Amino acid sequence: MKRFLALALVTVIVASCNDKDKTGQKQTILTGEVTVITDQTLTPIIEDQIAVFENEYQAKFNLISKSEGEVINELLNGSIKVGVLARKLSADEQNVFNQRKIYPKTTQFATDAIAFIRNSADNDSLIALQDVINFINGKPVERIEGLVFDNPNSSTARELATLAKVNSLPENGIFSFNTNAEAIKYISENRRMIGVVGLNWISQTPEDIQKYKSGIKVLSVKSLDGSEYVAPSQSNIAEGKYPLARDLFVVDCQGFAGLGKGFSSFIAGERGQRIILKSGLLPIRIPHRKIITRSQIQKVKSN
Repeated sequence: MKRFLALALVTVIVASCNDKDKTGQKQTILTGEVTVITDQTLTPIIEDQIAVFENEYQAKFNLISKSEGEVINELLNGSIKVGVLARKLSADEQNVFNQRKIYPKTTQFATDAIAFIRNSADNDSLIALQDVINFINGKPVERIEGLVFDNPNSSTARELATLAKVNSLPENGIFSFNTNAEAIKYISENRRMIGVVGLNWISQTPEDIQKYKSGIKVLSVKSLDGSEYVAPSQSNIAEGKYPLARDLFVVDCQGFAGLGKGFSSFIAGERGQRIILKSGLLPIRIPHRKIITRSQIQKVKSN
């Protein structure tokens, strides 16, 4: 009887894990092919997670990196079912899905931060968040000649606009490109400008822009109500000291137990959390470490 129940349970699990997307592509939580779209400020860590997942399982991920606004649009119009964001869906966005009888599964997997960078030849290594807000609001700030963003529709631009209480960033003194890599390159080649990038691009700089990293420095930030300047380090984010930390999420809109669910479980599980920890970001849970103690030290004789 117990053997029968165990066999029945396995059958139910396998059946629930096999499904097809609307294109007819058969998926389980560990096999098949899926397209994932990520906020480009998070690209390095998502690339690492996918590389390990694909190496372990018979799965193929087609990764697309876009601005936050583009990620949201792709998820809302249903062209892509799995996305990675630096925020939860808003109530209005959630309502769009609900009206179509789609109920996205949102999984938090890490905390990163928005980082300010400056050319390494500049003297300053500190910046007050209030000065950044003043600059966005059109007030002159002595040591800021311009703010450089990866993309005008990026999550970093949105978050600073929200802090400054403006609907959109002004044109004067604001520069934007298409990617974080371009913003880092620009800062490394131009003085007296402040770059605004995802911390992931600093803690886990891709090979193709490593050559520009020596030309920049990461600034310590003073919060709006603080008195000390805090660097965007893993420990400071964990202790709640850094003022521009933000939580990261996988949003799965597949509606069945496919690779979206498998990837969410993997990235929030112990293996994925170890990858997060190693990257310099903050995992949502610290992976366990096994420590083996011995009462005696065994000596190995050499020949």
